[in-house]
Amino acid sequence: MRKSKKSKHKSNEIVLKGIPAAPGITIGRAYPLYDEEIRIPRRRIREGLVQDEIIRFKKALARTRSEILAIHKKIADEMGMEKARIFGAHLMVLEDEVLMSEVIAKLKKDRLAVEYVFWQVLEKYIRVLSKSDDEYLRERVSDITDVGRRILKNLLGAKHRSLDELKEKAVVVAYDLSPSDTAVMHRRNVIAFATDIGGRTSHTAIMAKSLEIPAVVGLETVTSSVRNNSAIIVDGNRGLTIINPSRHTIKKYQLEKKRFEKFEKHLLKLKNLPAKTLDGKEIDLAANIELPTDVPSVLAHGAKGIGLYRTEYMYMNRKDLPSEDEQFKAYKGAALSISPHSIVVRTLDLGGDKFLSQFEVPYEMNPFLGWRAIRFCLARPDIFKTQLRAILRASHYGKLKIMYPMISGIEELKQANAILKEVKEELEKKSIPFDKAIEVGAMIEVPSAALTSDVLAKEVKFFSIGTNDLIQYALAVDRVNEKIAYLYEPAHPAVLRLIKTIVDNAHRENIWVGMCGEMAGDITLTMILLGLGLDELSTSPIIVPEVKRIIRAIKYEDARKVAEKALSLSTGGEVEALAKAKLKEAIPHIAV
Repeated sequence: MRKSKKSKHKSNEIVLKGIPAAPGITIGRAYPLYDEEIRIPRRRIREGLVQDEIIRFKKALARTRSEILAIHKKIADEMGMEKARIFGAHLMVLEDEVLMSEVIAKLKKDRLAVEYVFWQVLEKYIRVLSKSDDEYLRERVSDITDVGRRILKNLLGAKHRSLDELKEKAVVVAYDLSPSDTAVMHRRNVIAFATDIGGRTSHTAIMAKSLEIPAVVGLETVTSSVRNNSAIIVDGNRGLTIINPSRHTIKKYQLEKKRFEKFEKHLLKLKNLPAKTLDGKEIDLAANIELPTDVPSVLAHGAKGIGLYRTEYMYMNRKDLPSEDEQFKAYKGAALSISPHSIVVRTLDLGGDKFLSQFEVPYEMNPFLGWRAIRFCLARPDIFKTQLRAILRASHYGKLKIMYPMISGIEELKQANAILKEVKEELEKKSIPFDKAIEVGAMIEVPSAALTSDVLAKEVKFFSIGTNDLIQYALAVDRVNEKIAYLYEPAHPAVLRLIKTIVDNAHRENIWVGMCGEMAGDITLTMILLGLGLDELSTSPIIVPEVKRIIRAIKYEDARKVAEKALSLSTGGEVEALAKAKLKEAIPHIAV
């Protein structure tokens, strides 16, 4: 568990460490978003008034639905329909017949006020989800709590507090921020936010990046440490929040903020320059996206195409599956926007920490090792074929590539390719155009795939290494478990040796190999990754300029020697120390 660090200065400065959700630095005044206390009466009702309570309940549901739809429209108008889909989770709570039927049944049985019965039932659901091993399910607790409180306030006639009423620039501090909270934030007033809870995949983190304001989540005690109008610093780069900063700290961060903004502008000057080493070795530097609306950021930061399009986000927070035409339009739009560069479209990667509500997926003790990714797609060829048809149709309008996630062996790869062949034949019969030479690749994120990559390389045109899962599987470390986070080491020699094996086997079969996991954006390891022989690195758009800066400041021959040395070391700590030392030799003032 992270602990707050309190300074001994007279200013009572408090430093809290959390999870960086969106980069940047803000110095301002705190606005604690303490919701008004809701008191729920335990009031008995006469049997003859049960029907009146049911009617009151249904009216509150209808009123809540209208409020959420209004928020949905607001965010769709301001940020696009794709971002607005996030509120589907709220509507799904309102439309959950099992939950609502349970409330009505309990109301009839206990004959207590409907708000009391409703909150009892909802708390039961919240307790179950809070204990889930699935990170995505745990993070959906905030959705259920948010919509539940809305329903409760409508039942009690309580006033909703809204962030759009904020009249002055402020740093919003809260236990959590629901999607409906962040939807009404205006950049001119909300200049940053900090929350007690939240993770990198929570709605809060997703929306923070969209709003492009600094944010830190998972601070645990920020709400209990701050007072209204307290001076506060949010450091979204390091994941720090500083309450009651001393004059010395404020002055330091004022300078750091200027340096950071100047540094960002300087890096953007590299936008149109190639990612080429001093001795002429060029690397394809691409970006990862979740939705087509992320493409402008890819272009703005100078990435050479999209190395990972995570298509599962199109399936999330909705009751229905995306149609073939809906997917086709999304892929076509992205292809046209990024042209003449390419997009690697990863097929549906369900499971692990990504949950799709429309499928009745049974509870799994180890979801990261369960029915997910290509395993799901092969079990549901109807869903898989729909997506493949959409991708193929869109390939007629731009340079698309198909990539299968979580391939563990040659049998899965051949099955997936067989289904793809069927889809191609169907399109040809209907004279529907598509790129007949479309490249097909495999995401290497399972040790068995890495160790048999020599066999897999004969069946595909490229590999992309998914390090997030490859590291957790290779090192037996649950990457969402805070208790063992220290064991999650990208620089571990075992990980480097697996990467080297994959690269060598790919090159022997004359296919290219990229990396699309978070490790690709770890600037400490850029020199080693380059030296291991990777042809492409794909990372978050905002990281692209910094990775490019490093590539352009080093020699490929030096990187190759550093990688060779790293492969001979015994521990991740030794590898990291080597990487930092060599990087500082090349770029003396770099912060690593």
